[in-house]
Amino acid sequence: MTGTILGAPDVARALTRIAHEIIERNDGAADIVLLGIPTRGEPLARRLAQRIADVESGFDAADRCGSLDITMYRDDLHKQPTRSIGATTLPAAGIDDAVVVLVDDVFHTGRTIRAALDAVKDLGRPRAVQLAVLVDRGHRELPIRADFVGKNIPTARSERVAVHLEEIDGEDAVILTGGER
Repeated sequence: MTGTILGAPDVARALTRIAHEIIERNDGAADIVLLGIPTRGEPLARRLAQRIADVESGFDAADRCGSLDITMYRDDLHKQPTRSIGATTLPAAGIDDAVVVLVDDVFHTGRTIRAALDAVKDLGRPRAVQLAVLVDRGHRELPIRADFVGKNIPTARSERVAVHLEEIDGEDAVILTGGER
């Protein structure tokens, strides 16, 4: 299958559902901190934070959301072209004793999340770390699972999942390309 898997309304519904699941699993949002993994995890984290704020009074979306650069924690730096190191931004209160929700667009092998866990460890000691992803495409290489998933899309290894977001790409869509099944 090739083509658009999720359109803008589907992405919006998935994010709303994930926000509600985060609130429900954590008995509210009092201790929640969302950290987006660049590039597309950052706007997804901001959107989730805003949806949580819409439901939970007292939750400040801007103050409870940040970004987590994992560049120096990746295990494939030697295989990739040189990357510039991005900024990690944490909420003013930090992440100690918080429930940190890592947010990413596509969950694939698990290596990005392993790097994110290593980065979090160097920044503080959260009470718990959870994972929210827009798309889980399978093919895990590490024993890591997502707590919150917008859409499971089983793929062939030769296929690619491209997430387009309004903030970066001018549209919201999830597109599957390439490969034979």
